[in-house]
Amino acid sequence: MSKKKPSLIGETARTVIFAVIIAFFIRVFAYEPFNIPSGSMIPTLLVGDYLFVSKFSYGYSRYSLPWGLAVIDDRILASPPKRGDVVVFKLPKDNQTDYIKRVIGLPGDRIQVIRGILQINGTAVTRRKLGTITLASYGGYKRQAVEYIETLPNGVEHRIWEMSDEDMLDNTPVYKVPPGHYFMMGDNRDSSQDSRVLSAVGFVPFRNLVGRAEFLFFSHDEGASLFKPWTWPTAIRYRRIFNGVE
Repeated sequence: MSKKKPSLIGETARTVIFAVIIAFFIRVFAYEPFNIPSGSMIPTLLVGDYLFVSKFSYGYSRYSLPWGLAVIDDRILASPPKRGDVVVFKLPKDNQTDYIKRVIGLPGDRIQVIRGILQINGTAVTRRKLGTITLASYGGYKRQAVEYIETLPNGVEHRIWEMSDEDMLDNTPVYKVPPGHYFMMGDNRDSSQDSRVLSAVGFVPFRNLVGRAEFLFFSHDEGASLFKPWTWPTAIRYRRIFNGVE
């Protein structure tokens, strides 16, 4: 007996369903896309960058799941972050807002900033000056930032910006990182609300980590949008696409 060929509509529907299921599992268990809405991680990440975060890097918590479903008590398949990782996490204040910062302090560390110099467990980290960047004019006045290479105790090197070494967050008290928590800072040191501001961010629980930033898949300046393809030719940052996040 001859079998009827499945209809084209049926095949298309099954293909779409399978594609949606695969995309769902990838987003939940492997990689989730995020975009950068602020300049707190300049020069590492720019406003208009789109990146993938690996959700398996640190294991899974309720914040790895859609809508923060409380089906995981703490964290499973846990693997702690390393100092210097760039991490997406849920803001402890509301457990909903996504933040992206760099891991600076590990549980038990003592963190302080003295005249712009990061101190970890009483030792100043090394920073090497790269040069001065002139920023856009504000009210007729030009601002300048100094770019440095900062070297963390585990050898991780990354770039930071400092407008000055005497701003509000350039001289801080000593922060003792509690067990099971991490101290986060932005690379744009004078324009980042991070763990130095205890009332806004503070120490970040391990369970609040969503994943590690891995690589950019799209980037545009203010004149373009991922959802407006006709704006790409003039505003897309081609050199940043597929760059790893370091």
